[in-house]
Amino acid sequence: MESTKVLAIIQAGGAGGRMDVLTLERAKPALPFAGSYQLLDLPLSNLVNSGIDDVWLSVAYQASALEDQVRNGRPWDLDRTRGGLRLLVPQEGTGALDEEGFAKGNADELYRLRDEIRTAAPDLVLVMSADHVYRLDYRDVVRTHRDKGAEVTMVTTDLSGTYAEDAADHAVVEVNRLGRVTSFAYKPEEPASSTVATEVFLYEPDALVEVLEELHREQAEAQDGGDEGDSGLGDFGDLLVPRFVDRGRVYAHALDGYWRDLGQPHHYLNAHLELLDGAAGLFSSSWPLMTQQPQREPARVLAGARISETLLSSGCVVAGEVTRSVLGPGVVVEAGAEVNESVLLADTVVRRGARVTRAIVDAGSELRDGARVGDASVALDDPDSIPIVGRESVVSSELPPGARLAPGSSA
Repeated sequence: MESTKVLAIIQAGGAGGRMDVLTLERAKPALPFAGSYQLLDLPLSNLVNSGIDDVWLSVAYQASALEDQVRNGRPWDLDRTRGGLRLLVPQEGTGALDEEGFAKGNADELYRLRDEIRTAAPDLVLVMSADHVYRLDYRDVVRTHRDKGAEVTMVTTDLSGTYAEDAADHAVVEVNRLGRVTSFAYKPEEPASSTVATEVFLYEPDALVEVLEELHREQAEAQDGGDEGDSGLGDFGDLLVPRFVDRGRVYAHALDGYWRDLGQPHHYLNAHLELLDGAAGLFSSSWPLMTQQPQREPARVLAGARISETLLSSGCVVAGEVTRSVLGPGVVVEAGAEVNESVLLADTVVRRGARVTRAIVDAGSELRDGARVGDASVALDDPDSIPIVGRESVVSSELPPGARLAPGSSA
């Protein structure tokens, strides 16, 4: 690694529509996680802990929120003159019509960056998304890549067991005994295996640029010029990775530890419950999870409070009953209030007489006396069953399983 120049590109530009009201006013990578952290903190911390400090962060939707969060890379010691963190935003006036405005997929975005990748001249390009939760030393991926002589090394995980049905939401791969990827199907209706790509890819830069330009030429010819602002490459699973698989030098690096895609409400809630169970194993003094921590007073537990299996963030004040839940910074649970198996984001207030069960409540909301958000019938394996209260909303009534309350609403 000391002699290998790795350029990391974090693709954090998506709107995150499947998270519904939680991402109407924020980019998905800015979603809070584990109380005082955000999803974007995971890949940035993994990179820094892996010794990779040349990082491009692609932002588009609600870009200002991510800019405020990353603080020029300061929390990760990435605010530096050479290398460090660089923010990439959509541009106008770049020349070609199919490169104007917002990218039409993560492979399309890489095509737009191809000249800058050439200029940066890295030895390897590490590309990842920003909405997955895991811990990984990317140096191990580099070693696999070098050992196999790969053009692309993809990090994979096995979803067999509890999450087997989720394989169809991902890129499903088959791997031979030498570790070479022999089959790749993007979001198939009938997955051939439970092994999926985690959306972490390590590319040989020359091969990456070559294939991007090759695919673009093919798409331009097929579409007679194509649509303005669209290279036709779409997402990585549409054309880019399948082409590399056909070339025969794509290898898998198996991630044996915890990995979750938090792109749907039930996964977001369940990942927090797994944190409480100790199943995630994300926190380690030797592999710190870094962030821009909120400056708040310590959490307080008042007389009469009943708390079990709960994560409290700084500034919380709890006088009621909280069970198997995660409370963000500044959350208040008054005496006579109940919170069970829920995630409450920053500065939410649960008044006396309110009850929250198996729900997600966004920042700055108030649940008043008589509010009932969710109940024990909420199915934790159903994305449409989790009730979600949008940020800065006020609830005085009952929100049943599956309810969605838009930001700034009253119910």
